[in-house]
Amino acid sequence: MRKSRAPYVCFIAPALIFYIVFMFWPLISSLGLSFFQWTGYGEKTFVGFENFIKLFTHAEFSKRFWNALSNNALFFVFTIVFQNLVAVLIAVLLTLKIKGARFFRTMFFLPTTLSIVIVGFIWTLIYNPLWGPLNVTLKGIGLKSLAIPWLGDESTALICVAITNAWQYMAIPMLLFTAGIQAIPEETYEAASIDGANGWKQFAHITLPLIAPVMFIITTLVFVSNFSAFEIIYAMQGTLGAPNYATDILGTFFYRTSFGQRAGAPPDMGMGAAIATIMFIVILIGVAVWFKIYGNRRAES
Repeated sequence: MRKSRAPYVCFIAPALIFYIVFMFWPLISSLGLSFFQWTGYGEKTFVGFENFIKLFTHAEFSKRFWNALSNNALFFVFTIVFQNLVAVLIAVLLTLKIKGARFFRTMFFLPTTLSIVIVGFIWTLIYNPLWGPLNVTLKGIGLKSLAIPWLGDESTALICVAITNAWQYMAIPMLLFTAGIQAIPEETYEAASIDGANGWKQFAHITLPLIAPVMFIITTLVFVSNFSAFEIIYAMQGTLGAPNYATDILGTFFYRTSFGQRAGAPPDMGMGAAIATIMFIVILIGVAVWFKIYGNRRAES
C-alpha cells in the first residue's frame, strides 16, 4: 500500500520555507547586488564586475582585503589550535570519572551562554596594560618584561582576540570530544593495557584516532564561523581592527565598506556585497577542500 507523502511535506515545508526566505534568498540578493553601485538609498547603478575588479586591483581596497584575509586565516589557526588542545585535555579529564565532573562540565559551558559583548568587555579588562589581572600577575611573579599592552601591540592583538573567541566557545568541542571518548569501548583500552600500552600511548594510538571524526566536524564548524566572524573583533577592537588593522578580518572589512566607516567614506553596498560574495566563495572552497582531504584519509584507512 502506497504511503501518502503529505505528512512528510507538512514537516519539511516550514523548514524549507524558512531556509529559502532567510538563507537562500539573501545569498542570491547579495550576489546580485555585487554587480551594482549603491549607497543604500536612491537609484542603483549597474557596474558589472567593476566592484570585483576594484577589490583586487585598486590599492585602496586590495591592500585591506588581502590583509583581512590573511588575518582571518591566522585567526582560524590560533582559534582551532587553542580550542582543540584545551578542549581535548578537559574532555579526557572529565571522562576519568573524577569527583564533581558534572559541576566542572557546567562551569566550562557557562561562557558559551554569555553575550559576545560581555565576553569582549571582560577580556578587554583582563588584557588592560595598566591594571589588568594578566599584567598584574606577570609583574607579581617577576616577569615585568612580559607585561605589554596585549591588545595594543600588533604582534599580539590578533592571538589575544583568538584566545578570547576560543575560550567562549570551548565548551562545544569539549562536549563533543567527551561524547566521542565515552563512545570508545572500554575493552579497547583494556586490550591495550594488557599489551603494555601506558596512558600516553593509549591516548595517542586509540583516543586521538577514534575521535578524528569529531575533530573534523569541529574544525569545519570553527572554519565557517571564523571566516564569517565580526562580533568579537567589533567588541574588542572596533570596526577598524585596531591596532593599525592588525585584527581586521573579512567581517569588519565588509562592515565598514558597506556602512561607510572606512575613513569617512560614504556607504558602498555594492562593494560590500562583492566582499560578502568573496567570503562565501572562500568558505565554500575551504569546506570543500577539507571534506576532500578527510574523505581521502577515510578511504585510505
